[in-house]
Amino acid sequence: MKSFSTLIFIAISMISTAQIKVTSGSIKRFENFSSEFVDARNVDVWLPDGYSEKEKYAVLYMHDGQMLFDEDLSWNKHVWEVDETAGKLIAAAKTKKFIVVGIWNNGLKRHGEYFPQKAYEKLTAEQQQFVSNNLIERGIIGTNFNVTSDNYLKFLVTELKPFIDKTFSTKTDSANTFIAGSSMGGLISLYAICEYPKVFGGAACLSTHWTGIYQLENNPIPETFYAYLKTHLPDPKNHKIYFDYGDQTLDALYRNLQRKVDGIMEAKGYRATNWVTKFFPGKDHSEAAWRERLDIPLQFLLGK
Repeated sequence: MKSFSTLIFIAISMISTAQIKVTSGSIKRFENFSSEFVDARNVDVWLPDGYSEKEKYAVLYMHDGQMLFDEDLSWNKHVWEVDETAGKLIAAAKTKKFIVVGIWNNGLKRHGEYFPQKAYEKLTAEQQQFVSNNLIERGIIGTNFNVTSDNYLKFLVTELKPFIDKTFSTKTDSANTFIAGSSMGGLISLYAICEYPKVFGGAACLSTHWTGIYQLENNPIPETFYAYLKTHLPDPKNHKIYFDYGDQTLDALYRNLQRKVDGIMEAKGYRATNWVTKFFPGKDHSEAAWRERLDIPLQFLLGK
């Protein structure tokens, strides 16, 4: 097994000199970041204008890293433009100063890395086969659904976070460590704060894909998610969780499911100071929609 120092060397030795287009701040890319738990992948770290080693910064980890900054890197030429929104908020002193760590997804393995594993393992073998068949039919996965989100989180927590904290000038405590994503990225963000509540102090889950697959009928997944949340939600006294959804395209599936999650949140003691669920009528399941409202979860999690 590689030592942490070896992993540091491997990552540093693969810093790319390629230019990534941003409108605010700058990007440092670590190509093919090595891991003992998951396949190597690119990691893009956004630093705000004026970044200085003399200051300490909060850290926001975001999934689907190739969809965050530069449209030329994305499969559909649409991105969140995180650099622009984050830069404006920091410049206006609407949030504390922070950096963003964009972790690239792994293509056909994305669904398995982002699907909450402990909830999935509560499904029967027949239910798991139903899930796998649905994803195969939609072309989301190859020939087998392998859920590896526990290993993905180990990569984030035991390999990537120590590297980020060693390489950049960060505040390392949970009160300054956040995680965010959309769709399946919303699921894995929620799973991360539930599994590692001492690491992450807040999670933003946009258009959370509560269905797990692409239908509501005969779908066992939402119920297993609800059961997991009832026993694993972190303490509301020192955690913040943000949800949102629209009502077009895939988001049209989420309204009733999100309302059930909201009931669980309330029963667990979450209130307006540490939990927000927002509904955006007319908005769909897209980077354009998430880009429009990204300032809201950023201010909720990182506001001064």
